[in-house]
Amino acid sequence: MSMDQGPRNDRPPLIEVEGLGKTFTLYNQNDAVIPVMQNASLRVAAGEAVALTGESGAGKSSLMRMLYGNYRAQTGSIRIRHREHWGDVASAEPHAILDLRRETLGYVSQFLRVIPRVSTLDVVSEPLVRLGVEPTAAQEKARELLTRLRIPQTLWPLSPLTFSGGEQQRVNIARGFAHRFPCLLLDEPTASLDKLNRETVLDMIEEAKADGVAVIGIFHDAEARRRVCDREIDVSSFAVGRTAA
Repeated sequence: MSMDQGPRNDRPPLIEVEGLGKTFTLYNQNDAVIPVMQNASLRVAAGEAVALTGESGAGKSSLMRMLYGNYRAQTGSIRIRHREHWGDVASAEPHAILDLRRETLGYVSQFLRVIPRVSTLDVVSEPLVRLGVEPTAAQEKARELLTRLRIPQTLWPLSPLTFSGGEQQRVNIARGFAHRFPCLLLDEPTASLDKLNRETVLDMIEEAKADGVAVIGIFHDAEARRRVCDREIDVSSFAVGRTAA
């Protein structure tokens, strides 16, 4: 597995990060400015998976949140291939980031964040409905994914907020894979999973890569990382200070 920052296949890049820098301002501590990251650069091609590595505190999750637009970068660019154009998450207005997330940039986090009392079936099908897919077809896709990820059918009408950690993680994964996002961010996708479901999720990642999806992930599971990732990028090389990873 290569450690360099450029694509390892001849497909076009879908994600390009250049000169990214991030600081945090501690407003409750006399506006102290804490530098976190500087000059982070990487490219990911269609059909390629890149693992973000580094010790705890190196900034893996901070970088992931910048890629998704939850954190604002102070310097640099995060260019995502969106339809036939490039969008820069680092400088885009909120409405443009939401448009990017709707169609192009998916994110499977470690934590399920949904509206209470919304059924699991609706949670998983919602990304497709937002894209204009007919609700019946969207729910059929949701049923297929929930079945594959071994969520019992008796739970589908219930809110996933009542589920166990492993079940919530699988609902999160089903939701993230309902639409085939061209670019996909994965934050510990196999955490909290038993061996059988872990294998299913790794199969799903490999299928996404075969379809040309560009993947960036955090995988503390070294075996999973070796299986699905083409390269590793050590985020410690970009770190300036120390922040939660």
